[in-house]
Amino acid sequence: MTTAAHDEPDPHGETDPDGCDPRSAPAPHGKPETRHALTVLGAGVMGVGITVLALGHGLPVHLVDLDRERLDRAVDRIGGELRLAELMGALPAGTAPGTLVTGTSVKAAADATAVIEAVTENAATKAGVLSEISAHIRPGTPLVTNTSSIPVDELAGALERPEDLVGTHFMNPPYLIGTAEVIRGTRTGEHTMAAVAALLGALRRNAVVVRDAPGFVTSRILHPMINDAARVVEEGTATAEAVDTLMQGCLGHPTGPLRTADLIGIDNLVDSLTVLHERTGDDGCRPSELLLRLVREGRLGRKSGRGFYDYS
Repeated sequence: MTTAAHDEPDPHGETDPDGCDPRSAPAPHGKPETRHALTVLGAGVMGVGITVLALGHGLPVHLVDLDRERLDRAVDRIGGELRLAELMGALPAGTAPGTLVTGTSVKAAADATAVIEAVTENAATKAGVLSEISAHIRPGTPLVTNTSSIPVDELAGALERPEDLVGTHFMNPPYLIGTAEVIRGTRTGEHTMAAVAALLGALRRNAVVVRDAPGFVTSRILHPMINDAARVVEEGTATAEAVDTLMQGCLGHPTGPLRTADLIGIDNLVDSLTVLHERTGDDGCRPSELLLRLVREGRLGRKSGRGFYDYS
């Protein structure tokens, strides 16, 4: 991630000299006293979801993305998802929302007590972002890569302080899923593990620590299963609706694998399967032609309005 030039003044609110927009989503009812100050890198689906989770638990968040228009859209989405999470009882009652600051520069991360990277599922992109942000934060500040498949040790090689890096795999949407997969690399330090445990505790998430490997546990099991479900549809054995209904009614899957694919994002799923296929050699992880075709057609799931199902 290349540090952007200073932003122009925002007509909707004051922008600080470092390119940060101090708007909240929604406006805070009072800034909570907390020892956590979180920086989230990436204003996509997972960056927004993690931000909503943190704000809803009273943590201040600095959300960074190079694209100012994406950040502005993210503010609106964050406000809506905060309201939804509150209506669903997914946030602690009586907790004042944390303050949200958005910006295109990573410099403000210098004051963060933890940084969560949530950019696209591409190893080179993630490594570049993590390397750049590590130059702006204090040694010992935990760097958390939110990844569904890329080994932590592979990313740690880009850092001067690999002991500060740990992996998490938040499920989408993070504010509704109470368990997070935590991936400890071979070089992850004890201080980093303690810090991420404290952060997840403040977010009321159940942390399950696993060994570093491609796909870890959840993606290594779930994503090939979704790939197989797509192949069943591709071969004409059953419709997407029939596959999901059978998996729900017979095997207890809460949503069905193909509705889950739409929630993950078909493009994200293909990226994850590609990582798994390249790093394990398991041909069951080679993305099916149907998944690749859906990506080519822009049918990415819920976020695009259409995937295996139509959400328009």
